[in-house]
Amino acid sequence: MDNSHRRRTVVVTGGTRGVGAGIARAFAETGARVLACARRPPELPLSGVEFSPLDLRDPPAVRAFFDALPRLDVLVNNAGGTPYRRLADAGAERHARVIELNLLAPLTASLAAHEQLRRTGGCVVMVGSVSGSRPSPGSAAYGAAKAGLENLARSMAVEWAPDIRVNTLVVGMVRTELARLHYGGEDGITAVSATVPLGRLAEPGDIGAAAVFLASAAAAYITGASLLVHGGGERPAFLTAATANTDTDRDTDRDTDRDTHRDTDTEE
Repeated sequence: MDNSHRRRTVVVTGGTRGVGAGIARAFAETGARVLACARRPPELPLSGVEFSPLDLRDPPAVRAFFDALPRLDVLVNNAGGTPYRRLADAGAERHARVIELNLLAPLTASLAAHEQLRRTGGCVVMVGSVSGSRPSPGSAAYGAAKAGLENLARSMAVEWAPDIRVNTLVVGMVRTELARLHYGGEDGITAVSATVPLGRLAEPGDIGAAAVFLASAAAAYITGASLLVHGGGERPAFLTAATANTDTDRDTDRDTDRDTHRDTDTEE
């Protein structure tokens, strides 16, 4: 499989830290020209990655940025995020800003990049979240935006085919610079990691590798898809609460099964 991106130009929104930086690094390692755009530059320069200042909530600035590019092959809509905020603790305007950043900004960037991508036969990679497919208390607007983003990507894939491919990475928990704030230090990270079937949080490079694949020739027949990058997801809560794995309960279950089979045979 060919995952090379030499002589290709890749734009990663929010590509200066965390998951975005991991994605930008992964593309740079394939030989692509990588532009990371965000409102603020990275604290430390990313090797092989160019920084372009851009506020994705400013549509005229976004259009000017993409119009000025001599070439574009891949757009990764990664910029997003949210603070922890329960719905009733803030007004609608604050929640609307979260939706603007996580749903409207990717739409704005994709539309601005459309003509460039059409000319090169390029692709869009949306960075979604498992929060878009399950309840997301404390970040409900974010979850709603990510659900909308995944649907937007599927519709976009149909409208823009066959010229442009559009796919979504559905990302789970990732160990970034801010992970300690979310999970309560190393002990919290260890405890949360134990809930993931693969036994750890994702690294930004894991997400980067998946983005490189979806944008590569190896994924040439993949569009309108959602790729789960979550380490197996979350262990169902009922399994922790259930007592069915004790020896006594297993013996009881076997006895109950035998009784059930006898009753069934009698009825027949």
